[in-house]
Amino acid sequence: MEILTTMITPYKKDGSVDYDTAEKYVDWYYESGIDGIFAVCQSSEIFYLTLEERVELNRRVYARAKQLEAAGGRPFTVVSSGHISDTLEGQIEELNAVAASGTDALILITNRLDPDNEGDDVFIANGEKLLAALPADIPLGFYECPYPYKRLVTPKILEWCRSTGRFAYMKDTCCDAAEIARRCAQLEGSGFRLLNANAQTLLETMRSGAQGYCGIMCNFHPKLYAWLKQNYATQPEKADLVAAALSAFAFTECLAYPLTAKYHMNLCGIPTENISRSRKADEMTDYVRSCMEQMKLLTDTLEKELGL
Repeated sequence: MEILTTMITPYKKDGSVDYDTAEKYVDWYYESGIDGIFAVCQSSEIFYLTLEERVELNRRVYARAKQLEAAGGRPFTVVSSGHISDTLEGQIEELNAVAASGTDALILITNRLDPDNEGDDVFIANGEKLLAALPADIPLGFYECPYPYKRLVTPKILEWCRSTGRFAYMKDTCCDAAEIARRCAQLEGSGFRLLNANAQTLLETMRSGAQGYCGIMCNFHPKLYAWLKQNYATQPEKADLVAAALSAFAFTECLAYPLTAKYHMNLCGIPTENISRSRKADEMTDYVRSCMEQMKLLTDTLEKELGL
């Protein structure tokens, strides 16, 4: 079971990517005890980054993660996406560039394989073309990215994934515990790990076969997700309480993210500019700041109670 955070992109005052601060985020994630990072994803604002920026961000994140992995003696996984083009030719260029910059798995965005939502046959045909053009030695994954539209995978697509033997990860965003249980049953024994992105259904789905969490809330309280992974089976009553807190916290996802995560990094001692390419700076209102501060107070208190 694994807990992965989504990577946010910090910017300098002039609006350029702040790669040095991104490396400090990697350190913070590692020190929290989680298992890895989903780099160059929607949280990273990939639709607003140039290919050169996506590749350099991934290169810096991957290199720093592997330094920490070697020094700390425990695995620290980096899975990476970064393809945003409508055309397969553009996606092949993007994914190969990201792969060359270093990754443990390439993550394919589901709506990019079927931009016009034409159906499973189109999805699979495009998937076959991508697989043939990507490095054969790098594991693959899927991300049901909500933007520009959420393309959920179907049983037919999952069966195709199993048949290829190439897939290792899926960031599931269906937010349906019963559907996740069905997907887990279909994937059993395949080595294809389903990571739930939805905090409200997380504990239930971990108990029904999901292989962990990959979501934005690890930017706020990764230690609590790491604790849940380690203790949900042996301390079920306490796990229920922690999961309930995580569920309530996660309703703040609608509050000007990723600016909220950048403000939270400031609260954690990592100076970060209030800049986003996908949100306006004035969306970070006093109300939103107060919500983040209250959430951190509760997080700190819960972590103390758990001995973290």
